[in-house]
Amino acid sequence: MEHFGFWGLIPPLLVIILAFVTKDVIISLFLGIFVGSLFVAGGNPLMAIINLTDAIAGNLADGWNIRILLFCALLGGLVGLMTKTGASRAFGEWAVRKIKKRSTSMLMAWVCGVIIFIDDYFNSLAVGTIMRPITDKNKISRAKLAWILDSTAAPVCILAPISSWVVTVMSIIRDSSGFESLGMTPLSFFIHLMPYNIYAILTLIMIIVVAISGRDYAAMARAEAMAKEGVLYDSSYGDAPMTMEDTDAERRVRPMNMKEASQANKAKTIDMILPLLVLIVVSVVMFPFTTYLGAVSSGDAESLSAAISSMTIGDAFNNTDASMALFYAIIFTMIFTYIYYLARRLFNIKESSTALLDGMKTMAPALVILTLAWTIGGIIKSSPSDGGLGLSVYLSEVFVKGNFPLSMLPVLVFILSALIAFATGTSWGTFAIMIPITLPIAVGLAGQKGLEANGFVNACSICIGAVLGGAVFGDHASPISDTTILSSTGAGCPHLQHVATQLPYAGTVAVISCISLLISGLCSYSLIVGWVVAIILFVLAMIFLPIYWKDKKPLV
Repeated sequence: MEHFGFWGLIPPLLVIILAFVTKDVIISLFLGIFVGSLFVAGGNPLMAIINLTDAIAGNLADGWNIRILLFCALLGGLVGLMTKTGASRAFGEWAVRKIKKRSTSMLMAWVCGVIIFIDDYFNSLAVGTIMRPITDKNKISRAKLAWILDSTAAPVCILAPISSWVVTVMSIIRDSSGFESLGMTPLSFFIHLMPYNIYAILTLIMIIVVAISGRDYAAMARAEAMAKEGVLYDSSYGDAPMTMEDTDAERRVRPMNMKEASQANKAKTIDMILPLLVLIVVSVVMFPFTTYLGAVSSGDAESLSAAISSMTIGDAFNNTDASMALFYAIIFTMIFTYIYYLARRLFNIKESSTALLDGMKTMAPALVILTLAWTIGGIIKSSPSDGGLGLSVYLSEVFVKGNFPLSMLPVLVFILSALIAFATGTSWGTFAIMIPITLPIAVGLAGQKGLEANGFVNACSICIGAVLGGAVFGDHASPISDTTILSSTGAGCPHLQHVATQLPYAGTVAVISCISLLISGLCSYSLIVGWVVAIILFVLAMIFLPIYWKDKKPLV
């Protein structure tokens, strides 16, 4: 038996339904795993629990997986160390003295959001702390700042290869059925599909266009008009939240004590920028270096120098083990940052340990989701003989034999991913549900059409890019998303005003992305055609929406 047939659909459908109802992705994933294990165990609940725990332990025993978990945990620890120094406050004070224009303030917020790409939570709070005094001074609405924070959180994290988001996606792709037929490493495939993530890229472009042109519409135009009159947020939506200056690592309100204030005064702008630069540089070096080390350890090369001369730098990048490269990079960066901050006397050993642990705690939910994502992905992918449901094989057979049009698959998965992420408020859970289902279907349909190598990879790339874009849009627009809430907090904007002002902008980009994906699919998955359509629609939207989409509510 290759699969359980229709019964294999029940666990992922259960996860989706429970996620909509409970808004709790962790519980939903766990129950989906349990039900899948129950089917495999023939209805025996005791054996199902044993199989479930064995599956989780097996995933944690995998070398790739454990390095990814450690990378994410240490990334949280690095964020904790950086937050403790007060470096973001120093950067903000420097920027206040230098930035005088409204457009420059918004572009600076965009730049900071792009630079701080390692974590979406840290992005929303740190950039908010840096930029809020600047945008307040230049009479930019808190809603506009919140939109920029939110739009440079998930959209940037899903495009930056050195982030917890991307290693999560690579892990799920790597373990999905059909991936081996692509003949690529997870990193190579991710880099290839990045341009197909139209929603995330177009969202970043939109910030620049709006900042320079000032062409606002809907509720955002009203918020900006109020700000120009000195009213930075609309109190009719509720009070503005307490901002990061009044928040500790666990986000409980308290005043800054004298010792912390002294540390904040010591910190300089370089104290925030330098660790990020070290992480980027070391990661870039480690990507090819781990390939060379692998060649030596496997016996393909006698020495490191022989390994370097045996392949091009491009081949070394393409064949790298991303989990090893990022793990080595974060270890080196942590050591450097720890010693650097101690030498700068920004904290002592006891305080640094507390900051490190506090930062790691913030990653705990993400680590649990990632572990459960691997587990349910394994149950979906594996054959019954290996303790799985064989759902990937079943769905591939159904779609291929049913002659489902591959050109429609990107739009379908974009919409479904957006709905799941909007209802649950999380992209990560959506990745875990949708990627293992979408990739084997895309591989099967592309194989049926007899596409040549490039066309085959492009078809799979546009489908997975659509999953990523839809999940990021749902997360971006959802009022219960962590990043939506934290962006409101970081900007000091009433949460409901942030949701009301952001949704028209995010929705505009989502509609453009859907149309672009549809036409690109109909035109043999052409990336150029997709982007030409997207840019034309975007230009038309920015011309006509500010004219015809106005908020009639009077200024307060």
